[in-house]
Amino acid sequence: MNQTVRSAARQAPHDAIAGRDGSTAAGATTVPAVPMVHVSPTVDRWARITGVLAAVGLLASLVAIFFYAPAERVQGNVQRIFYVHVPLALNAYVAFFVVFVTSALYLWKRHPRWDVWARASAEVGVVFTTLVLVSGSLWAKPIWGTWWTWDARLTTTLILWLIYVAYLAVRAYATDPEKGARYAAVLGIVGFLDVPIIHQSVKWWRTLHPGPTIVQESGGIGLPPAMLVTFLLALIAFTLLYVFLLLEKVRLEQAKEQVAQYRTAQLI
Repeated sequence: MNQTVRSAARQAPHDAIAGRDGSTAAGATTVPAVPMVHVSPTVDRWARITGVLAAVGLLASLVAIFFYAPAERVQGNVQRIFYVHVPLALNAYVAFFVVFVTSALYLWKRHPRWDVWARASAEVGVVFTTLVLVSGSLWAKPIWGTWWTWDARLTTTLILWLIYVAYLAVRAYATDPEKGARYAAVLGIVGFLDVPIIHQSVKWWRTLHPGPTIVQESGGIGLPPAMLVTFLLALIAFTLLYVFLLLEKVRLEQAKEQVAQYRTAQLI
């Protein structure tokens, strides 16, 4: 399948109507060259590697969360959600930072490969942010006594989720894919401005969320050694999961772009 797609993608739309010497057949209309997107064997290889590493890391994290890390003195076992909730949130930040950078590159270079990376990272980021909101609600109910409150960090995180859901909606419903990519790129850049607001919200407003607990404002570490090791293991595992999902989505988007380019070439 990949070999067939690669072969098809080599036939640029211009080649369908122009000779090898660059001449154009009588009556044919020359089509402006369009940057091609190819399925990268490097992406395919690293997707397989990170997939295996992510699976091993997640399994090790589960063992550490339930059998190595001690129960928190005040919150008890429900605090174990922390080891999933916080790594998901940090990787959602990373995902939207990737959207920010690749969207800017797309607007600058106008090469579709940057749009592919932005779109892929946005989808993974929305999934991770959804899980952040769900896991946060599960943690909030026994500790705060409610599933949801309009806490500053919760509210700004919900706004972030809505911005990138809108990003995906623009991509899905735009009648002109190129315009949709441009509009979504602008939204992806602007939306990332909410990330530092979320991070600083516990300092700027009164909030139910605690202040920095891993690296405290004084510069010290706020977790006992066993909890810190478990957290770092989970953070690495979820980071590998993010990279794996990103690469898989990029590979899928690259294949879709190649098929679309091949069909365009056949119609010309």
